[in-house]
Amino acid sequence: MNVAPRFGAGHRVLVTGGAGFVPSHLVEALLDRGCAVVAVDNFVTGAKENVAHLADRDTFTLVEADVSDGLPTHHPALAERFDAILHMASPASPTDFATLPVEILRVGSVATLHLLDRARADNARFLLASTSEAYGDPKEHPQRETYWGNVNPIGVRSVYDEAKRFSEAATMAYHRFHGVDVAIVRIFNTYGPRMRPDDGRAIPTFVAQALRGEPITVHGTGAQTRSICYVDDLVRGILLLLDSTETGPINCGTEHEMSMRQLAELIVSLAGSGSEVAYVTRAADDPEMRRPDLTLARERLGYEPRVAPEEGLRRTIAHFRRRMG
Repeated sequence: MNVAPRFGAGHRVLVTGGAGFVPSHLVEALLDRGCAVVAVDNFVTGAKENVAHLADRDTFTLVEADVSDGLPTHHPALAERFDAILHMASPASPTDFATLPVEILRVGSVATLHLLDRARADNARFLLASTSEAYGDPKEHPQRETYWGNVNPIGVRSVYDEAKRFSEAATMAYHRFHGVDVAIVRIFNTYGPRMRPDDGRAIPTFVAQALRGEPITVHGTGAQTRSICYVDDLVRGILLLLDSTETGPINCGTEHEMSMRQLAELIVSLAGSGSEVAYVTRAADDPEMRRPDLTLARERLGYEPRVAPEEGLRRTIAHFRRRMG
């Protein structure tokens, strides 16, 4: 299956949350294709340094704004029509669920509706960054797109889980009722350069602890599993979906599943650290296992992950080592 590039030179693309971890990599990839890219971010969790190296590109514009309040159309770069809109904005780490719950709910609901209205007005393709969290603590393994999930609607994680599930519902409503060209990608655990050391997710936490020689704090027994995806693989998958005519949802990630204990031990080894594993209380509603079924991504998009965990983790550790001095 080959998907021909659909967006490149001469196309204008809006990326919300564009200074965040994954979106900043997408912005760079779209610019490399020749797209003119406008990134909008309120810098609640994004960082200007993630896109600072792109500042001298004539086809890149960074706008500071909160998309939950609607796009500030008085800005010249936002007044012109877009060919594609990628809604990537949202705090996404477990620490954010407790500290930014209302912001997460607003960007998953109000902002999604604002952006769908803009996609309809511009006749633009709208791509929603959804999440494997839509599956909750799954009773199906691996998770297929047809699985409806097992989500606690009032738990501490629900602000993120349900915001994304609402976003998916809104996206499909605009597709069915207004004929908007849409795509939904369900992103599984992704890691790589530009993650925040204090992100709260396992890999940046483990890497930062290993480099500082601190105990690696593994929740529970460490038997719970995740499949980890290096950011370059995720970006390729998202661009394949963007270029296609698929609606989705389509899973994107890898099948490199390992327990949290195995992940901690691997990071300690690759970092050359003397850190030991320390077990701490497990967070509420923490999923027991997580791995995508990639059948749809392979059949519809020709997607195949390329970066092995050891290689991706080496690159990530090297980035954190430079950043932490």
